[in-house]
Amino acid sequence: MQQVDTEVIKKSGERVRFSKEKLQNSLFRSGADAKTVAQIMDQVREDLYQGIPTQEIYQQVSSLLLKKERHYAAKYRLKKAIYELGPTGFPFEYFVGALLSESGYHTRVGVQIPGACVDHEVDIWAKKGQEHTLIECKFHSEEGLNCNVKVPLYIHARFNDLRTHWPKHQKQEATLLPGWVVTNTRFTEDAQRYGLCAGLYLLSWDSPEHQSLKERIDQSGLYPITVSTLLTQKEKQALLDQKTVLCKQILARQEILQDIGVSSKRASKVVQEMHRLCTDI
Repeated sequence: MQQVDTEVIKKSGERVRFSKEKLQNSLFRSGADAKTVAQIMDQVREDLYQGIPTQEIYQQVSSLLLKKERHYAAKYRLKKAIYELGPTGFPFEYFVGALLSESGYHTRVGVQIPGACVDHEVDIWAKKGQEHTLIECKFHSEEGLNCNVKVPLYIHARFNDLRTHWPKHQKQEATLLPGWVVTNTRFTEDAQRYGLCAGLYLLSWDSPEHQSLKERIDQSGLYPITVSTLLTQKEKQALLDQKTVLCKQILARQEILQDIGVSSKRASKVVQEMHRLCTDI
């Protein structure tokens, strides 16, 4: 497929070996059939050169998918779409909260909870029955900014303060489960080791295996509205500002598109794209 020593340049400037398998997997994850994947891989092979930016490959693949099936291109851009849940971390918190709600949790975002020493604003408070989980989100709006060990260290200290006061805070019987740390990027090796040792649950873009953020999204069909290839950045931001973070929310209340100024004709296309995206699992 490619020269063994062909290197690509990531956005961070890091040079890594081009991975045929990684690109194929991302294409199949987009929903593209084997024939489409083979055609795109052949095209990428023809245009591959030493030191090609990964962004150039991404744009080429996105364009080819868009010509085939728009919802393929939408799903392919999932990672980029998660970055677009910024620049603040609030939309990402609502997105993670929505994912948990769809999994049967009752969730609250941005909750003040007293600890033994000080009060803490917890990003997400999720409960299912008498089991409660406190979740902290670490959002990065730029690629290459991974979570180092300082993140779980800090959050573990906060969680311990909350856990110490928990029996006094909860009048009725309620079990506090291990805390979560969720990021849209990755955890460094030290961060993962500390999280495992401290009993924290670390959820990132590609871990834990089979339960990573990207796999949870693909398996549930709960895609962020930022995956849309039809909405403008201004329109996406308008939706995020009113806490509309899931494509599913738009499918349930389609008039919200016209409320933010999307024409009926365009709204119909957006709904069609999102319907295909959410049902083609």
